Amino acid sequence: MITCLAGGVGAARFLQGLVKFVSEEEVTIIGNTGDDIELYGLNISPDLDIIIYTLAGLADEEKGWGLKGDTFNCLNMLKLYGHETWFNLGDRDIATHIYRTQLLKRGFPLSDVTKRLREKLSLKEEILPMTNDRFETRIRTPNGSIHFQEYLVKRQAQDDVLGVHFEGADKAKPAPGVIDSILKARTVVVCPSNPIVSIGTILSIRGVREALKETQANVAAISPIVGGSPVKGPADKLMRGLGKEVSAFAVARLYQDFIDSFVIDQIDQAEKEKIEGLGLHVVVTDSIMKSLDDKIRLAKAALQSVESL
Repeated sequence: MITCLAGGVGAARFLQGLVKFVSEEEVTIIGNTGDDIELYGLNISPDLDIIIYTLAGLADEEKGWGLKGDTFNCLNMLKLYGHETWFNLGDRDIATHIYRTQLLKRGFPLSDVTKRLREKLSLKEEILPMTNDRFETRIRTPNGSIHFQEYLVKRQAQDDVLGVHFEGADKAKPAPGVIDSILKARTVVVCPSNPIVSIGTILSIRGVREALKETQANVAAISPIVGGSPVKGPADKLMRGLGKEVSAFAVARLYQDFIDSFVIDQIDQAEKEKIEGLGLHVVVTDSIMKSLDDKIRLAKAALQSVESL
């Protein structure tokens, strides 16, 4: 079994490549729920949804969110009624959130709801939310604490970052299957996702980091930082806000206590020796995923980086 820790778009693209040469039934995905938010009375799980949509071949990969060919009639009508509509939800996307919200209100945990969603879309991969409990990533700014989605989408990541807080992390338990999927894995891969608010959230769940240290599986991670900048998203602003340098090395250092190998882009070749100084096996490759071949190549590089250990 291959267990993957995953954020949103970058992880979804990587997983798209992985399942082209590994059986879907062999893959378990632990998804970030720190980005989850309630809007318009609906429970929205952006990272879980983009993974599901991408693996089902439904995602709008050009935009990096939502469903390809979706319309926005509902959102336009809400705007007419005076609602804030800064968080874009297409009409078919809203159907997913209605379905999720109805099931949650009936008492089903998020893990069961996620299983139903991926089964409805004929996915064979196991997809687990990191927790069924309330968990909210909040960004501390000069104007106060705001939800991560408000920081990223509504305010376009323009605020200075003074801190990041995981509300609910002290009480959140791992969802059923999360710890076992790490302990029983043959290989664990940390996808190229934001190390602070995508992977950092998963690592903050009780027992996850310990399981990653304890597992007999070889653990590989892929740097989401290429040439001193994130491939996508505000990882650079968050890392600087927390006093960290924005580099592949800095990401490796965040993971060094539980990973065995680290995959970096060829642009960061100069950091290889420094990262090896952390006791890690380093693989240098082209890590930019533009085509399906790129995604497959990166996924193979990640697995091969630990198979040789």
